[in-house]
Amino acid sequence: MKIEDRVVVVTGASSGIGEAFAKLAAGQGARLVLAARRKDRLDALAAELPGSLALKVDMRDPEQVRELVRHAAEHFGRIDVLVNNAGQGLHVPVEHVSLEDLEAVMQLNVYGPLIAMQEVAPLMRAQGGGAIVNVSSGTSRMILPGVGAYAATKCALNQLSLTARAEWEADGIVVSVVYPSVTDTEFHQKLRAGGIAGGGNARFPAHPASYVAEAILRAIDTGEAEVVVPHGPVATQ
Repeated sequence: MKIEDRVVVVTGASSGIGEAFAKLAAGQGARLVLAARRKDRLDALAAELPGSLALKVDMRDPEQVRELVRHAAEHFGRIDVLVNNAGQGLHVPVEHVSLEDLEAVMQLNVYGPLIAMQEVAPLMRAQGGGAIVNVSSGTSRMILPGVGAYAATKCALNQLSLTARAEWEADGIVVSVVYPSVTDTEFHQKLRAGGIAGGGNARFPAHPASYVAEAILRAIDTGEAEVVVPHGPVATQ
Protein backbone atom coordinates (compact mmCIF):
# COMPACT_ATOMS: atom_id res chain seq x y z
CA MET A 1 0.00 0.00 0.00
CA LYS A 2 1.22 3.48 -0.87
CA ILE A 3 0.37 5.93 1.88
CA GLU A 4 -0.26 9.06 -0.17
CA ASP A 5 -3.72 10.36 0.86
CA ARG A 6 -4.14 7.42 3.25
CA VAL A 7 -5.33 7.89 6.82
CA VAL A 8 -2.56 6.64 9.11
CA VAL A 9 -2.89 6.21 12.89
CA VAL A 10 0.45 6.28 14.74
CA THR A 11 0.69 5.47 18.45
CA GLY A 12 3.63 6.63 20.53
CA ALA A 13 3.91 9.57 18.14
CA SER A 14 5.24 12.15 20.59
CA SER A 15 8.90 11.13 20.24
CA GLY A 16 11.37 8.62 18.88
CA ILE A 17 10.30 6.14 16.22
CA GLY A 18 6.68 7.29 16.22
CA GLU A 19 7.58 10.92 15.67
CA ALA A 20 10.12 10.03 12.98
CA PHE A 21 7.59 7.88 11.14
CA ALA A 22 4.90 10.55 11.38
CA LYS A 23 7.22 13.08 9.72
CA LEU A 24 8.19 10.56 7.04
CA ALA A 25 4.57 9.63 6.34
CA ALA A 26 3.53 13.28 6.18
CA GLY A 27 6.23 13.85 3.61
CA GLN A 28 4.67 11.03 1.58
CA GLY A 29 1.26 12.74 1.65
CA ALA A 30 -0.42 10.72 4.40
CA ARG A 31 -3.19 12.10 6.58
CA LEU A 32 -2.11 11.48 10.16
CA VAL A 33 -3.68 10.69 13.50
CA LEU A 34 -1.03 11.21 16.19
CA ALA A 35 -1.59 9.41 19.49
CA ALA A 36 0.43 9.52 22.70
CA ARG A 37 0.16 10.56 26.34
CA ARG A 38 2.20 13.77 26.07
CA LYS A 39 -0.29 16.15 24.52
CA ASP A 40 2.09 19.13 24.49
CA ARG A 41 4.54 17.25 22.29
CA LEU A 42 1.75 15.95 20.08
CA ASP A 43 0.41 19.46 19.57
CA ALA A 44 3.88 20.71 18.65
CA LEU A 45 4.28 17.87 16.14
CA ALA A 46 0.79 18.44 14.71
CA ALA A 47 1.72 22.08 14.16
CA GLU A 48 4.60 20.88 11.98
CA LEU A 49 2.34 18.50 10.05
CA PRO A 50 -0.67 20.46 8.75
CA GLY A 51 -3.93 18.54 8.62
CA SER A 52 -2.91 15.99 11.24
CA LEU A 53 -5.08 15.13 14.25
CA ALA A 54 -3.44 14.95 17.69
CA LEU A 55 -5.16 12.83 20.36
CA LYS A 56 -3.99 12.28 23.92
CA VAL A 57 -4.24 8.53 24.50
CA ASP A 58 -2.94 6.15 27.15
CA MET A 59 -2.62 2.84 25.31
CA ARG A 60 -2.86 1.00 28.64
CA ASP A 61 -6.50 2.06 28.92
CA PRO A 62 -8.76 -0.09 26.69
CA GLU A 63 -11.49 2.51 26.48
CA GLN A 64 -9.04 5.22 25.45
CA VAL A 65 -7.75 2.92 22.70
CA ARG A 66 -11.30 2.33 21.47
CA GLU A 67 -12.01 6.06 21.57
CA LEU A 68 -8.84 6.73 19.54
CA VAL A 69 -10.13 4.51 16.73
CA ARG A 70 -13.66 5.95 16.91
CA HIS A 71 -12.42 9.53 16.87
CA ALA A 72 -9.97 8.92 14.02
CA ALA A 73 -12.64 7.21 11.90
CA GLU A 74 -15.18 9.94 12.57
CA HIS A 75 -12.69 12.71 11.79
CA PHE A 76 -11.31 11.31 8.53
CA GLY A 77 -14.09 8.92 7.52
CA ARG A 78 -11.78 5.89 7.34
CA ILE A 79 -8.56 4.34 8.66
CA ASP A 80 -6.15 2.84 6.14
CA VAL A 81 -3.07 2.17 8.24
CA LEU A 82 -2.45 1.49 11.92
CA VAL A 83 1.09 1.68 13.29
CA ASN A 84 1.25 0.27 16.81
CA ASN A 85 4.47 1.82 18.04
CA ALA A 86 3.87 2.79 21.68
CA GLY A 87 5.84 0.62 24.07
CA GLN A 88 8.02 0.48 27.16
CA GLY A 89 10.97 -1.57 28.35
CA LEU A 90 11.40 -3.72 31.43
CA HIS A 91 15.06 -4.59 31.82
CA VAL A 92 15.64 -6.65 34.95
CA PRO A 93 16.78 -10.27 35.50
CA VAL A 94 13.98 -12.85 35.49
CA GLU A 95 14.48 -13.48 39.21
CA HIS A 96 13.58 -9.88 39.99
CA VAL A 97 10.65 -9.26 37.62
CA SER A 98 7.65 -8.03 39.59
CA LEU A 99 4.18 -9.01 38.41
CA GLU A 100 3.08 -5.39 38.79
CA ASP A 101 5.75 -4.18 36.38
CA LEU A 102 5.18 -7.04 33.96
CA GLU A 103 1.44 -6.41 33.92
CA ALA A 104 1.94 -2.70 33.20
CA VAL A 105 4.31 -3.40 30.32
CA MET A 106 2.01 -6.12 28.96
CA GLN A 107 -0.85 -3.63 28.98
CA LEU A 108 1.13 -1.21 26.84
CA ASN A 109 3.11 -3.59 24.63
CA VAL A 110 0.45 -6.27 24.03
CA TYR A 111 -3.06 -5.43 25.22
CA GLY A 112 -3.12 -1.92 23.72
CA PRO A 113 -2.00 -3.05 20.24
CA LEU A 114 -4.39 -6.01 20.37
CA ILE A 115 -7.38 -3.80 21.16
CA ALA A 116 -6.36 -1.30 18.47
CA MET A 117 -6.15 -4.12 15.92
CA GLN A 118 -9.53 -5.48 16.99
CA GLU A 119 -11.10 -2.04 16.64
CA VAL A 120 -9.68 -1.18 13.21
CA ALA A 121 -10.22 -4.61 11.65
CA PRO A 122 -14.00 -4.22 11.04
CA LEU A 123 -13.44 -0.76 9.58
CA MET A 124 -10.70 -1.98 7.25
CA ARG A 125 -12.75 -5.02 6.26
CA ALA A 126 -15.73 -2.83 5.35
CA GLN A 127 -13.61 -0.53 3.20
CA GLY A 128 -11.88 -3.38 1.38
CA GLY A 129 -8.59 -3.67 3.25
CA GLY A 130 -5.86 -1.91 5.16
CA ALA A 131 -2.42 -2.27 6.68
CA ILE A 132 -1.32 -2.80 10.27
CA VAL A 133 2.32 -2.56 11.35
CA ASN A 134 3.25 -3.61 14.87
CA VAL A 135 6.62 -2.42 16.12
CA SER A 136 8.26 -5.28 18.01
CA SER A 137 11.90 -5.61 19.09
CA GLY A 138 15.00 -7.44 17.99
CA THR A 139 15.23 -8.75 21.55
CA SER A 140 12.30 -11.06 20.78
CA ARG A 141 14.57 -12.93 18.36
CA MET A 142 17.43 -13.59 20.78
CA ILE A 143 18.25 -14.67 24.34
CA LEU A 144 19.54 -11.55 26.07
CA PRO A 145 20.03 -11.75 29.86
CA GLY A 146 18.27 -8.95 31.72
CA VAL A 147 15.73 -8.30 28.98
CA GLY A 148 13.63 -11.48 29.16
CA ALA A 149 10.44 -9.92 30.52
CA TYR A 150 10.39 -7.15 27.92
CA ALA A 151 11.26 -9.58 25.14
CA ALA A 152 8.45 -11.89 26.29
CA THR A 153 5.89 -9.11 25.78
CA LYS A 154 7.18 -8.55 22.27
CA CYS A 155 7.09 -12.29 21.54
CA ALA A 156 3.42 -12.22 22.48
CA LEU A 157 2.89 -9.29 20.13
CA ASN A 158 4.69 -11.14 17.34
CA GLN A 159 2.47 -14.19 17.67
CA LEU A 160 -0.73 -12.16 17.75
CA SER A 161 0.42 -10.14 14.75
CA LEU A 162 1.38 -13.05 12.51
CA THR A 163 -1.74 -15.01 13.45
CA ALA A 164 -3.93 -11.99 12.69
CA ARG A 165 -2.12 -11.69 9.35
CA ALA A 166 -3.24 -15.22 8.46
CA GLU A 167 -6.76 -14.75 9.80
CA TRP A 168 -7.37 -11.46 7.99
CA GLU A 169 -5.60 -12.19 4.72
CA ALA A 170 -8.89 -12.86 2.90
CA ASP A 171 -10.19 -9.46 4.05
CA GLY A 172 -7.28 -7.59 2.47
CA ILE A 173 -5.92 -6.58 5.88
CA VAL A 174 -2.14 -6.97 5.84
CA VAL A 175 -0.43 -7.26 9.23
CA SER A 176 3.35 -6.82 9.42
CA VAL A 177 5.93 -6.84 12.21
CA VAL A 178 9.00 -4.59 12.34
CA TYR A 179 11.93 -5.57 14.59
CA PRO A 180 14.14 -2.60 15.53
CA SER A 181 17.53 -3.08 17.12
CA VAL A 182 19.00 -0.46 19.47
CA THR A 183 17.62 2.90 18.41
CA ASP A 184 18.71 6.39 19.44
CA THR A 185 15.55 7.47 21.30
CA GLU A 186 14.36 8.15 24.86
CA PHE A 187 13.45 4.47 25.28
CA HIS A 188 16.23 3.55 27.69
CA GLN A 189 15.51 6.59 29.86
CA LYS A 190 11.82 5.64 30.15
CA LEU A 191 12.03 2.01 31.27
CA ARG A 192 9.34 0.67 33.56
CA ALA A 193 12.07 -0.81 35.77
CA GLY A 194 15.73 -1.75 35.62
CA GLY A 195 18.35 -0.33 33.37
CA ILE A 196 20.56 -1.09 30.42
CA ALA A 197 23.17 0.98 28.66
CA GLY A 198 21.57 3.06 25.94
CA GLY A 199 23.17 4.54 22.88
CA GLY A 200 24.45 1.25 21.53
CA ASN A 201 27.80 -0.48 21.71
CA ALA A 202 30.11 -2.46 19.48
CA ARG A 203 27.70 -5.42 19.39
CA PHE A 204 24.48 -3.40 19.07
CA PRO A 205 25.26 0.01 17.57
CA ALA A 206 22.39 2.49 17.76
CA HIS A 207 20.78 3.85 14.65
CA PRO A 208 18.52 6.88 14.30
CA ALA A 209 14.74 6.67 14.67
CA SER A 210 14.41 7.74 11.05
CA TYR A 211 16.09 4.45 10.04
CA VAL A 212 13.34 2.43 11.73
CA ALA A 213 10.73 4.76 10.26
CA GLU A 214 11.94 3.78 6.79
CA ALA A 215 11.50 0.11 7.72
CA ILE A 216 7.91 0.76 8.83
CA LEU A 217 7.19 2.52 5.56
CA ARG A 218 8.73 -0.41 3.70
CA ALA A 219 6.43 -2.84 5.51
CA ILE A 220 3.41 -0.79 4.46
CA ASP A 221 4.65 -0.48 0.88
CA THR A 222 5.47 -4.14 0.37
CA GLY A 223 3.19 -5.95 2.82
CA GLU A 224 6.07 -8.15 4.01
CA ALA A 225 5.24 -10.21 7.07
CA GLU A 226 8.42 -9.27 8.93
CA VAL A 227 11.07 -6.59 8.48
CA VAL A 228 14.20 -6.90 10.62
CA VAL A 229 16.20 -3.72 11.21
CA PRO A 230 19.89 -4.51 11.78
CA HIS A 231 22.68 -1.98 11.96
CA GLY A 232 23.22 -1.55 8.26
CA PRO A 233 20.96 -2.10 5.25
CA VAL A 234 17.41 -3.15 6.14
CA ALA A 235 17.05 -6.94 5.82
CA THR A 236 13.88 -9.02 5.57
CA GLN A 237 12.75 -12.42 6.71
